[in-house]
Amino acid sequence: MINREGDAAMRTQNSRSTTALDHLVEQIRAGAIETVIVAFCDMQGRLVGKRLTGQYTLDHVIEDGIHFCVYLLGTDMELNTPPGFPDMGWGQGYGDWTARPDWSTVRTLPWHEKTALVLSDVTDHAGNLIAVAPRTVLRRQLERAANLGFTVKIASELEFYLLDESYDAAHAKNYQSLALAGTYYEDYQLLQASRNEPFYAKLRKQLSLAGIPIEGTKGEAGVAQHEINAYYTDALEAADRHVLLKHGAKEIAIQNGRAVSFMAKPDHSWTGSSSHIHLSLWDQKDVNAFFDSSSDLHQMSDMMRHFLAGLIVHIRELSLLFAPYVNSYKRFMTASWAPTHIVWGVDNRTCGLRVVGHSNGKRIENRFPGADTNPYLATAAMLVAGLDGIENRIALPPEWVGNGYVAQDVHAESLPTSLYEAIRAFETSEFAKNALGENVYQHYLNAARVEQRAYDQVVTNWEKRRYFERV
Repeated sequence: MINREGDAAMRTQNSRSTTALDHLVEQIRAGAIETVIVAFCDMQGRLVGKRLTGQYTLDHVIEDGIHFCVYLLGTDMELNTPPGFPDMGWGQGYGDWTARPDWSTVRTLPWHEKTALVLSDVTDHAGNLIAVAPRTVLRRQLERAANLGFTVKIASELEFYLLDESYDAAHAKNYQSLALAGTYYEDYQLLQASRNEPFYAKLRKQLSLAGIPIEGTKGEAGVAQHEINAYYTDALEAADRHVLLKHGAKEIAIQNGRAVSFMAKPDHSWTGSSSHIHLSLWDQKDVNAFFDSSSDLHQMSDMMRHFLAGLIVHIRELSLLFAPYVNSYKRFMTASWAPTHIVWGVDNRTCGLRVVGHSNGKRIENRFPGADTNPYLATAAMLVAGLDGIENRIALPPEWVGNGYVAQDVHAESLPTSLYEAIRAFETSEFAKNALGENVYQHYLNAARVEQRAYDQVVTNWEKRRYFERV
C-alpha cells in the first residue's frame, strides 16, 4: 500500500514537472524567457549554478542538465578546497557532477528581466543522486517517512536585519558601524516598520510572484529586524522556497541599494535571528497524524509524542546540521528569545520545542535553528530524530511549564554552547552515523571541523582591543 502511494506521489510530481517544462519551452520560444538559471543548493544553503540562454536550455539542458566541478559541495564559505571530504579532493582530480533540473520547481523571477530559475538535484553522470548534496539528504529522510506511511509538511519563519546601505558599503567599512534601517525595537510595531514598507512590500509581492507564496512580514525583536513567513507546504517544496526566499531577498536588496543579513547573530548587542521550523506528519488520507481529539495530553497523538521524544533524545547530537557555524551558537543566550535547553512546552517560547496549533494545524515548532541554517539539512535532522522516536516508541518526558531557561535546575540537557561542543556531540554519535550513512556523516563532520579551524586561526578585533596594549 505504501509503495502504491509512493508511486502515485511520484506520478503527480512527474506530471507537474512535465506541465512546468512544457510551459517554459513555450515561453522560451515566444521570447518571454531569455535566461534560465539552473541552480542547486550548496552545503552553506546558498544557490550556485549557471545562467544559460533559453536556446541552449532547449538544445542541451532539458536532456542533459549541466555539469559542475564537484568541489562546490566540498568547500568552506570562502570557496577554499580543504582536505578531508571523502568524495572529493586533489587526489581524485576534482571532476564533474551533474545538476539535473527538477522541472516542477521552475519559476519566473520578476526581479530579473525575462528570467526563469529551476532547482536541481545533484547526480553522477549515470543519474544516481549524490548522497552528500543537501537536497538528497532531505530526500532520503522523506523516503523514510513515506515508508512509514507519512508525508511531511513544514514552514520556516525567517528573521533578518535590514540595512540602510549596500553590501558593498558594509564591506568597505569592514562591517563596523552598520547603518541599521531603524532606530528602536520594532517587534510588531507598525509605525517603525512603515518606514521600510516600500522595500517589504516589494519583497512580499515579488517573492509571491516567483512562486514563493508569502503569508506576511512583521517587525521583530531587534532594531531593523524583520520576519518573513512563507506558506506551510510539503517539506521538499518548503525547503526549496526557503533557499529561494533568502536568495531573492538578497538580490532584491542589491537592486535597491540595501542589504539584508541572515546571520544568526550579526552583532553581540543585537537580538539573534532565527529560522523556526514548524513540522507535522500527515497520513495517507491527508490527515494530520499529530492530532488526536481524544488524547488527554493537549490532543497530541501517540505519533506526535514519540516524534517529539525522538527530537528531545537526539537533537543535541545532530545540532551541527541546523547550527553549522561558529556564529550560530552565539545566538543561544538566556532570556534572548533563542532557546538554550532541550525541553518541550505548549505555546511556550522559552522552550526549544514548542507545541502549537489545533486540529489539522497541530505541529511542533523547533526554535533552535537560526536564520543561517540550511533548510534541507535542518529538516532532515528533525526527521532523523523524530522518526527514530516513532520507530522505537520513545517515551515523551513531562512538559516543561514555566521558564525554560532555568531547566538546568532539573538537569535537562542543553544545546551545545559552541561549535566545538556540537562537533564533539556529532563525532561521538553512532546514531548520527547510522542514520545518515557513513559518507554523509563524515562529509558534514569535516565541514564543521573546517569551519571551526578557520575561526581558530583568526585574530579578532575583540582580541586586539583587549590585549594589544595591556598584556
